[in-house]
Amino acid sequence: MISILDYNSEEGNLAIKKILGRSQLEYGNVQEIVNNILADVKINKNKALFEYTKKFDGVAIQENDVKVTEKEIKTAYDSVDQGLIEIIKKSAERIRHFHEKQKQNSWFSAENSGEVLGQMVRPLEKVGVYVPGGKAAYPSSVLMNIIPAKVAGVEKIIMVTPPGKDGSVNSSTIVAAVEAGASEIYKVGGAQAIAALAFSTESIPKVDKIVGPGNIYVAIAKKSVFGYVNIDSVAGPSEILILADESANPTFVAADLLSQAEHDEMASAILVTDSKKLAENVYEEIKIQTEALPKKDIVKKSLKDFSAIILVDDFKTAIHIANEIAPEHLEICVKEPFHILSDIKNAGAIFLGNYSPEPLGDYMAGPNHVLPTGGTARFFSPLSVDDFIKKSSIISFSKEALEKIGNDVIKFAEAEGLDAHANAVRVRL
Repeated sequence: MISILDYNSEEGNLAIKKILGRSQLEYGNVQEIVNNILADVKINKNKALFEYTKKFDGVAIQENDVKVTEKEIKTAYDSVDQGLIEIIKKSAERIRHFHEKQKQNSWFSAENSGEVLGQMVRPLEKVGVYVPGGKAAYPSSVLMNIIPAKVAGVEKIIMVTPPGKDGSVNSSTIVAAVEAGASEIYKVGGAQAIAALAFSTESIPKVDKIVGPGNIYVAIAKKSVFGYVNIDSVAGPSEILILADESANPTFVAADLLSQAEHDEMASAILVTDSKKLAENVYEEIKIQTEALPKKDIVKKSLKDFSAIILVDDFKTAIHIANEIAPEHLEICVKEPFHILSDIKNAGAIFLGNYSPEPLGDYMAGPNHVLPTGGTARFFSPLSVDDFIKKSSIISFSKEALEKIGNDVIKFAEAEGLDAHANAVRVRL
C-alpha cells in the first residue's frame, strides 16, 4: 500500500531516490537477443520477419497477408461500436486541431546588401509507427503518434502492430489508424518489426523515423537502430505527480493517482502536499477505490514500490520536488494553480485545476499524450509536429555582399588552420 512520508525524513528521501532511479533500463540478455533479431532481419528480410512472427506471436504470416487489406478495414469498421467510432473521430479532430497550431513555415530574410538568409522546413518522407498489440488495444496512442506526422505533411506513414492469435489486427486499432491517416498497416510486431522499418524487407519499406511505445524488446530495438533511422524516445513506465493543497478534493486526487498506477507494476503515482489532513484523506480514498479496480493487484504493487504521499512544510519545497522528478504528468490541484505555473520548469504535460484530470489528456483534450518519462522532461518535450520535420539553412550572397565580410572569413579560417577554406573565399575576391 502507498505510504505517507515526511520529505525531511530518511524514508522520504529514499523514496524520492527510488522513484528517480526506477526507469533505468535493465537490459540483462535482452540486448543480445535484440541484436541477433536485428541482424537476422537486416540480412534475411521477410524470411526472418515471418519466422519471428511465428515464433513470438504464434501466427503464420506470409507476404500475401502481412498487409492489412481494404476488406479487413471494412470489417473493422463494421465490427467496432458506432459510438466508439464517433468518439475516435472526435478525439482525432481535437488532436489534429491542436497540432495544426504547431506547424512551422519556411522563412527568408533579404538584406539590401545582397544577402539572402533563411530556413526551409520540410516534412520527413517516410515514418514508421509502432503500436503494441496482443490483448490490449490503445487506439488513443494510434491517434497521438500518427496525427502529428500527418499534420507535418509526412507522405508515407507505415504502421506496424503484432497480430492476434487469429492473425488479425484489433478492429479499433485499424479504425484509429485509418482516421488518423496511416498509409499502410502491417501485421508484425516486436524487435523484428523495428528491424523491418529500419532496414526494409521485401514487404515493408525503410523509414526515416520510428515512433511509438512498446515492450522492453521494442524499446531496446529502437535504441539500437538509432542512427540508421531517427527515433522519438525510449519510453519508460508511466508516472504522475500531483501538487495539492488543502483546497484539493481527496476523492479526485486518489482517483488520478490510481489512473496511472494501473498501467503497470513499475508505474509511479506521487502526491506532494503541505496538508496533513489532505494526505490522510487521500490515503483512505486510495484504499477504498483500489478494491473496486479490476487491476488492483498491479495497482497495489505500483503503490507499494514506486509511489508515495509526501508531506512538505511549504509549497516552495513541493515545487522543488516536482522539478527534480520532472514527471511525465503533473497535476496542480491548488486554489490558484495558474499562480505557480511559472515556477514549474520540468514536466511533460501540466494539468491545472481540479477539473483537469490526467485521463483527459490521454484521450480528448488535444495535446499529445506521448510524453517524456523517467525524468527526461528536463530535456525532452511531448511528441509534436516538430518531430516529423527537418530544417535546412538557406544562404545566398551576391559578390558585393561577399566582399564586405570575405576578409573576415579568410582570417577566421586561417586562425583555425584551414587554408583551403580561406582560399575558397579568396579566389572570389
